Amino acid sequence: MNQVIDTILSHRSIRKFTEQPISDQQLEAILNAARAASSSSFIQCVSVIRVTDTEKRRLLAEYAGGQAYVETCAEFLVWCSDFSRHVQIKPDAKVGFAEQTLIGAVDTALMAQNAMLAAESMGLGGVYIGGLRNNPDKVCELLKLPEHVYAVFGMCLGHPDQDPEIKPRLPKSIMVHDNDYKRIDEETLAEYDEQVREYYQTRTGGNKSTSWTEQISATLDKEARPFMKDFLRRKGYLKF
Repeated sequence: MNQVIDTILSHRSIRKFTEQPISDQQLEAILNAARAASSSSFIQCVSVIRVTDTEKRRLLAEYAGGQAYVETCAEFLVWCSDFSRHVQIKPDAKVGFAEQTLIGAVDTALMAQNAMLAAESMGLGGVYIGGLRNNPDKVCELLKLPEHVYAVFGMCLGHPDQDPEIKPRLPKSIMVHDNDYKRIDEETLAEYDEQVREYYQTRTGGNKSTSWTEQISATLDKEARPFMKDFLRRKGYLKF
């Protein structure tokens, strides 16, 4: 164990922040850490939009489903898959393939996670805002994202003003397989379901009592954001 691993294992989503700003030096370090992430084939197909305009923050919070902390956090970063600059460099570039769509999302996530860990190592906290994909066209219009660029998610960062418990993850025995894939052990899953139920009861003061199985069953009962496929094609992704 070391300090890096301790920071990783201490991750919580922070949704309430003090009014203290993040210093220029801290933000520079966070973004440099992000830029150091691995890049598939050195394509470097990620852009970050730092949003400081208060009206744009308000609208992004609205587009994300009324997540007020988008407005109140010290820094709000929008992480984008970006093949636009590649087309600027090579106008006849072959972009829009399914593999490139995957690479864009993967590389964006790698950079953002580096940034989150860097922030947490400084005592800061944050939360990812996938809700930007609730209104992807509006987000693109607001941030003037051209073809071949779209917002994968947002990220709130700031000084924490809450101390939530760490949300329990699936047991390693369910997520990590030796040599080949194994089916879920029902007894282990039942124990985890009870652990998650107790977590929600504690966090909500008894107002929520949901197991992980119940939660994912409700989540996967229908397609989430069915409009995303057409949106991505309009933005120059999933064309082939």
